[in-house]
Amino acid sequence: MKIQAMVTNSENHFNKQTLVLDEPKADEVLVKIIATGICHTDATVLDHTLPVPYPAVLGHEGSGIVQQVGSNITTVKPGDHVVLGFSYCGHCDNCLEGNAGGCESMIPLNFAGKNNHGATPLHTEDGQDVSQFFGQSSFATYATVGENNIVKVDKDVDLRYLGPFGCGVMTGSGTVFNSLAPEPGSSFVVFGTGAVGLSGMMAAKIAGCHPIIAVDIHDSRLELARELGATHTINSKHEDVLTKIKEIIGKGADYSLETTGIPEVTLSALRCLRVKGVAATVAVGKRDLTFNVFNDIVANALTLKGVIEGDAVPQLIIPKLVRFFKNGQFPVDKMVKFYEFEQINQAFEDSKSGSAIKPILILDQTYQA
Repeated sequence: MKIQAMVTNSENHFNKQTLVLDEPKADEVLVKIIATGICHTDATVLDHTLPVPYPAVLGHEGSGIVQQVGSNITTVKPGDHVVLGFSYCGHCDNCLEGNAGGCESMIPLNFAGKNNHGATPLHTEDGQDVSQFFGQSSFATYATVGENNIVKVDKDVDLRYLGPFGCGVMTGSGTVFNSLAPEPGSSFVVFGTGAVGLSGMMAAKIAGCHPIIAVDIHDSRLELARELGATHTINSKHEDVLTKIKEIIGKGADYSLETTGIPEVTLSALRCLRVKGVAATVAVGKRDLTFNVFNDIVANALTLKGVIEGDAVPQLIIPKLVRFFKNGQFPVDKMVKFYEFEQINQAFEDSKSGSAIKPILILDQTYQA
């Protein structure tokens, strides 16, 4: 079938094109994309931090409605509302242990341009292959995806808000719920109050953390952080972060979450901790980080861990996050800005400048919740 998609080559922008999308195989699902979030990972492909084969259709925070299912699909049917998550194999040791985010095939399945069949369902009208991204390529009007990419959600929830639950929201909240797993009353610091950081912070509130400290350089984002659960905020442009955290907590934080990918910020996320504290980083950055292993890690018995996709299984965590959203415990709508599909390049610019925390492209303007 023919679809409309935003295609990128080696340039860091998108052009709308008509592509041909393969019909779903026995283990695949055809989804009409209603909306899709724009994530920092998409931007790191545009600036060549993360390489993918070109041409490519990016996008990995899609939400939509099932149109057609393959003969082996039993979990969804046409008409179901779904969120699209990342690709994972489902049979490596980490997947079988319940950590799909640590799938041993994470890189090839999500960044190599091909699905688990070793092919892409996307092609130009003259037959040239176009790389699929994260097994979904949601910057398109339709997507043919594997069953592991599909998470069924309640039909009474507005699909326009749910796409980011498939990556950014899941990454931030899953890192707190699954990887850090703080005890109630634990102190928590988040560095960077974009969509991932705010999602982690809201998860920390649900988990019962106190105090919850948000660090950023934008006052507007820090104001939103307070509205969403931060007990304290620090503008690192104007205050010494480590001094201020020690004033608030005393002995240092139990847990920290670093979302910026800036080496100096990663060090602050480590150095703000108490003895035996744990820092998690989820960021993609270009610059190397240099630190002294004894002084920065061993001397205070600290842990620095990298987390992919919140150490989560999308089919388990996303329905929980949707319930939190419905209950008012996870108000992601307060960090969202909607854009029309053709405004994709502007949405990326606004994300980069910080004027939009979580841009969401609306592909189907006729959709009504």
